Amino acid sequence: IWLDYKVGSSPETWTGARKFSDDDGRTWSVSESLPPGLLGPIKDKPIVLANGDIVAGSSTESPHNWSAWIERSTDGGNSWRRFGPVTIPGEPYGIIQPTLVELAPNRLRLFARSRQGKIYFADSADGGRTWTAARPTSLPNPNSGIDCVHLSDGRILMVYNPSARERSPLAVAVSRDGGETWKPWLELETGPGEFSYPAIIEDSRGNLHITYTWNRRRIKHVVIAE
Repeated sequence: IWLDYKVGSSPETWTGARKFSDDDGRTWSVSESLPPGLLGPIKDKPIVLANGDIVAGSSTESPHNWSAWIERSTDGGNSWRRFGPVTIPGEPYGIIQPTLVELAPNRLRLFARSRQGKIYFADSADGGRTWTAARPTSLPNPNSGIDCVHLSDGRILMVYNPSARERSPLAVAVSRDGGETWKPWLELETGPGEFSYPAIIEDSRGNLHITYTWNRRRIKHVVIAE
């Protein structure tokens, strides 16, 4: 198990660190600081590409600008290189907290949080080394975290807040064409409150696991049997 985390009191001062566990989280290695310029995954999980490379979305934010990039490892996570940034042209508040899918070998798509009222996306045709400019999807985004997963059957599921202003409701949208178009799939929360910072994975049995903050007081875990 890998545990990537941040050290610092605010995103502007964060540094990246990680630990490892070989016994399902019972014990952990000593903390290892990442090299300068690397922060590790920011919010969303890394993915392993078809060729075995590992790719993680990373970002930073300050009162004056946002910046997002990709960190890649070709040696099983022992060393990493940074590629990017991925930008919205002419917009200092670009994107943060990218979530990634591999649509075909070396063809990647990222989706990210923005301050422009929409989830944005960008594409790479070389395994994450170079990227297009980010552009808006049809999905709203109230400046809140998102996550997606590329299912074994080819669909992409996106967990997000379908609102331009509020972090409620929390829902899941589905795409059957690689993220070009989206349709509502499931509502997770519909009442007043804040339901945010979701994460989603598919397990080896095809079940879906979704976690998110519930009114910033608890972490809720939802299991969906496929």
